[in-house]
Amino acid sequence: MGSEKETGVRLDKWLWAARFYKTRAIAKEMINGGKVHYNGQRTKSSKLAEVGAVIRLRQGYDEKEIVIKKLSEQRQKAVIAQTLYEETPESIAKRETYAEARRLNVLNNPAPDTKPDKKQRRQLIRFKES
Repeated sequence: MGSEKETGVRLDKWLWAARFYKTRAIAKEMINGGKVHYNGQRTKSSKLAEVGAVIRLRQGYDEKEIVIKKLSEQRQKAVIAQTLYEETPESIAKRETYAEARRLNVLNNPAPDTKPDKKQRRQLIRFKES
């Protein structure tokens, strides 16, 4: 097992150790579901992660592109986990742009304070039909 640590760590185990996913089972599910790409290609959870590899993964609305800096099989504190990878500057800029767009969309299309009453509903139906 000592030689495995030098050559690579299972991808699902590394994603769990780097704290991208709460459990290894969730990490495996995301990899098998196509939410994680290793060096630009879909991969399997048993793939050995290597230093310098580029991983693209989705977390909710966000899509991150990271480069593996260190390998670890053990889940440790978040401060230590953040040293295992580095997010690319393009990825950071892209995420900020999308976050701003989502924020503006919420501000431009606010929800009404109350539900429409019967008269307003009828007006909406007439408006949609015309």
